[in-house]
Amino acid sequence: MKKRYKSRTKILSGKTGMEPGSLVYTGTRNAEKTVVNLIRYRSGAFSEEEVTELMGSNFPEGGGGVTWIDIKALNDLQLIEESGKLFGIHPLVQEDILNTNQRPKIEFFENHLFIVLKMLSYNEAENLIEAEQISLVVGKDYVITYQENYDDIFNNLRDSLRKEKGQVRLQGADYLAYSLMDTIVDHYYIILERIGQQIEKYEEMLLNNPCQEILNEIYILKRENLTLRKSVWPLREVVAKMERADSVLIGRQTLPFIRDLQDHTTIVIETVESYMEMISNLIELYLSIGNNRLNEVMKILTIISTIFIPLTFIAGIYGMNFRHMPELEWRWGYFAVLGVMALLGVLMVWFFRRKKWM
Repeated sequence: MKKRYKSRTKILSGKTGMEPGSLVYTGTRNAEKTVVNLIRYRSGAFSEEEVTELMGSNFPEGGGGVTWIDIKALNDLQLIEESGKLFGIHPLVQEDILNTNQRPKIEFFENHLFIVLKMLSYNEAENLIEAEQISLVVGKDYVITYQENYDDIFNNLRDSLRKEKGQVRLQGADYLAYSLMDTIVDHYYIILERIGQQIEKYEEMLLNNPCQEILNEIYILKRENLTLRKSVWPLREVVAKMERADSVLIGRQTLPFIRDLQDHTTIVIETVESYMEMISNLIELYLSIGNNRLNEVMKILTIISTIFIPLTFIAGIYGMNFRHMPELEWRWGYFAVLGVMALLGVLMVWFFRRKKWM
């Protein structure tokens, strides 16, 4: 099985002795180069380009609108540092961007917000959930996204910006940040659907032919659901802080959408918790089926033993080596004893069936 969990001890040991704010990429997704997509938009205007470096000349003052800087792959530490200097991002925030073992969180600064999210995808080949850290820096008129990988789930959002669909071109940077977060949360529903399908499949397999291999798969599914749970539970706190925050970076017109995002997050959490209970029930079902099978075997063995107890008693009596026993000289004694034993066995089976013990 593909190993997906990174050792936190190795991550921390790799930074031992370094000063706080030291830039070290702790992820495992090593791309060839860092790609920076620059999108500028406002109502009636849109531009998109790929740049190799971030400079002040790329962001002229008084341009208006919103700028989305999408940085994909985090190998170029110099570029990450340049983005921090250009937009006044604290060195500790830059360190958190490169430390991809962060839990979802939000931090408020004077001129920007820092948000950490987990973008999840379902690996069909390995039957597991893969997590990628997405970091957002939200300013007054810009949003910077830091992604570990080239692939993402924001293509529909980019298409909406290009074709001026929906409200995103009419809103500010806070609405773009909400749209990015909403896209990630909506993608969780796809993961939930896959997990739900797996639960139904394993339940049917358990009822038809329970085996140890199915139990192993159920434990793997439980672990994957825990991965989703770890990503979603802190997210509810992040959205709640955004909704309650008294920040000029979050406009009043965006708050209803953030509250709607909070509702979606709550639904995801409730579904994850219900799946946890259903997976635990599958494990209990497997153990219950195993116990029932064992009980059935023990019941049959007990019935057989009970039937043979009186037969063994009769055989024991006529196996004693006494010289003077009335039936020993009888010509039909052997057949008579066998007949009595057979009749006794039949009567006991009839009695057990009448009592519905077998």
